[in-house]
Amino acid sequence: MAAPKNKPTPKVENGNGGRKIFGTDGVRGTANIEPVTAETALKLGRAAAHVFAQMSVLAGRSGGRTTIVIGKDTRLSGYMLENALAAGVMSLGADVLLIGPLPTPGVAYITRSLRADAGIVLSASHNPYEDNGIKFFRPDGYKLDDEIEQRIEHLVFSGEIESIRPTAGKIGRATRIDDALGRYVEFAKQSFPRGRTLDGMRVAVDVANGAAYKSTPCILRELGADIIVAHNTPNGRNINRECGSTHPEEIQRIVKETRAQVGISHDGDADRVLLCDEHGEVVDGDEIMAIAALDFLKRGCLAQNTLVATVMSNFGLDETLQKHSGRVLRTKVGDRYVIEAMMKEELNVGGEQSGHMIFRDFSTTGDGIVSALQILRIMAETGKPLSELKACLAKYPQAQRNLKVREKKPLESLPTVTKLVEETEKELAGAGRVLLRYSGTEPKIRLLIEGRDGDRINLQADRIAGEIQELIGV
Repeated sequence: MAAPKNKPTPKVENGNGGRKIFGTDGVRGTANIEPVTAETALKLGRAAAHVFAQMSVLAGRSGGRTTIVIGKDTRLSGYMLENALAAGVMSLGADVLLIGPLPTPGVAYITRSLRADAGIVLSASHNPYEDNGIKFFRPDGYKLDDEIEQRIEHLVFSGEIESIRPTAGKIGRATRIDDALGRYVEFAKQSFPRGRTLDGMRVAVDVANGAAYKSTPCILRELGADIIVAHNTPNGRNINRECGSTHPEEIQRIVKETRAQVGISHDGDADRVLLCDEHGEVVDGDEIMAIAALDFLKRGCLAQNTLVATVMSNFGLDETLQKHSGRVLRTKVGDRYVIEAMMKEELNVGGEQSGHMIFRDFSTTGDGIVSALQILRIMAETGKPLSELKACLAKYPQAQRNLKVREKKPLESLPTVTKLVEETEKELAGAGRVLLRYSGTEPKIRLLIEGRDGDRINLQADRIAGEIQELIGV
């Protein structure tokens, strides 16, 4: 197979001569092509160790050596990047705790549990196995803010720490943590009521040959569920391949064939989840949020009676919450923006239509199994099937198009596209909306049109998508 062509790094002014490696969700790209190379990973390890050591001193946590947790999903390239990162961290005199394959939320939890100075997870989430990524967590398990990412990025390029070379006993060491999986299993189970079980519930699970291939089945079994597990034999190359939350048709098939009461489908790093009801119908993030938010409202547990969602979530979500004296706070697309809003406003439930859900009462980041357990709890407590629970959300029809692009030109430089968008918005006459944006992690542009007439918005979406394809499509 021919090697993929080197992807140019975006030119962004950031004090590094225009070079930028952090995107909307860490560093991501084709593995072994810049910036996701062993060489850059080593530099990132050195830079991160330096920055986190300084942060520990400022926070008054400096009582010994800096310690950084490194976890990963099941991609083949994880071995290469793990070793390079670890080498970089240790070369700055910090210690490494290796926890192996574990869901991204598991890495965040273990970072807190072991009282480490930072956590690093190697994953490209729902992307194919050829890709990989490097994401960082603070000591409290939350993702880094932009300022800290920029400091790390600056050190990667500036050479400022090139002279810092500990020797002899000051070089860091690596230790493998053998009980990380067990710790995370117990943590996730704590989000489910201690006095309740899943006895008698038949659950189908698609773990996408990813990071949750051991943890999610283990958690559900220990809670008493009768489970059917699929795509749980990772080989380094099959993560997300025709399975997982990006291929919901697979969990639909499994639920129908096994007559399960509910289906659970993760992405590669299991920070998101999509569900499937007993009839084989997909239950997306908006429906999961609606079910959970109404339950939290009923129990008086939804902070400030407010759910956080992105601009991509269906407007029916707002109407559903309003009917029950709640409200929806909207953010930009990306779980980091959802979490930022939740922290700023002191809110506890939020998420994305794609299946990223954050339940801050239990976790600091999106957690697929913790999110699923909230719905399984509601099913168990009410005795209602998932198909009945999801009916609480009356959705507006949506037309979505995800198009691969050869370049990400500014939208204002595509006048024929912007004109079509303006015409569509005028036709909707306030009874709908148009969203058009580039993906922050993939060479794609995403179009969403929402309105009351499904046939009409699909025609509008095809018209805009066709023009985009003509101008910048692959």
